[in-house]
Amino acid sequence: MQVGVVGAGAMGSGIAQVAATFGHSVVLFDTRERAIDKGLAGIEKNLARSVEKNRITSDEQTAIRSRISTVTGSADDFPAFAECGFIIEAAVENIEVKRDIFARLERVVADDAILATNTSSLSVTAIASTCKNPGRVLGVHFFNPPTVLPLVEIVPGLATDPDVTERVQVLVDAWGKSTVLASDTPGFIVNRIARPFYGEALRIYEEGIADMATIDWAMREIGGFKMGPFELMDFIGNDINLAATKSVYEATFHDPRFKPALTQQRLFDAGFLGRKSGRGYYDYSPGATPPSPTEDRELGDLIFRRILCMLINQAADALYYQVASASDIDRAMVLGVNYPKGLLRWADEMGIPETVKWLGALHEFYGEERYRPSPLLKTMAADGFTFFS
Repeated sequence: MQVGVVGAGAMGSGIAQVAATFGHSVVLFDTRERAIDKGLAGIEKNLARSVEKNRITSDEQTAIRSRISTVTGSADDFPAFAECGFIIEAAVENIEVKRDIFARLERVVADDAILATNTSSLSVTAIASTCKNPGRVLGVHFFNPPTVLPLVEIVPGLATDPDVTERVQVLVDAWGKSTVLASDTPGFIVNRIARPFYGEALRIYEEGIADMATIDWAMREIGGFKMGPFELMDFIGNDINLAATKSVYEATFHDPRFKPALTQQRLFDAGFLGRKSGRGYYDYSPGATPPSPTEDRELGDLIFRRILCMLINQAADALYYQVASASDIDRAMVLGVNYPKGLLRWADEMGIPETVKWLGALHEFYGEERYRPSPLLKTMAADGFTFFS
């Protein structure tokens, strides 16, 4: 089956490489020649690195690259996808742009071709609604970089044909990925549940409880996370992280648990986007001295417990509102954002009553809906249940 990819950025070119690696001929499209050139350069660099590490042979490298053809032009050039059986869109995270792409694609592809969006937070149902046959449209959300991270969220819209969902999940599993099934809700699994990792860290900083370096230290050294929240936001890019937070906040009709932080907005306004701009929460200019954390274990434990309980609360609510199964929620957070362990299993280990106690204390102290404990957690704590036996 021929695979089409709309958008040759980091995500699109990575997805194209994955599909080509598993034997598909791929059509990679972008409106910008520069994006195509950069995307192909990234693919060639990745393949060369794989040869150096003996993951593939030089013959395999040549074969993979030969399976990828490119098209540059306007949307009028979409007929290049006419022979593709599976087309995935990885364009800018703008719903009107995506809807236009899908409407144009539907006019040129075969009736049985499957159309997928790599959106990380936009409504799949809304994107599909522009199509005459929304039953063949679904979300297939890879994580960056697609060639490395194993997780893919499969997200059917309200009109998606169940057979299409099943066929795509089998296909992406065959590409060596670990798929999880998510309902079409804001942020799906990972981008919904992970919001407190950043938001609560920003709140702790804004309250003056600890500085950024200390919060990062606590989450690394006590929590076991690979990177602290401020380090990670600088790595991701403050523009991207803020956009994801705003998207989920707006899509949930301004649920206070997802409220963006003024600190992050101000950094964005200043152009302090993180590593890629040379400055974010930290200064990355040559000769800059990284700030030292206050290595106070008692303070660090308070920071870690507060953020962890907020994360667990989101995971429990995702299960309560049927966003995904318990096993898919935990697998998504480990494979998608490299958490030390699944949040629901973490809740079992820490004790669900302990989590509810922390959340209840925060809710009582602040009097904000932001800290309301999930009804599922409260029920489980009262009845002595756990997520996993």
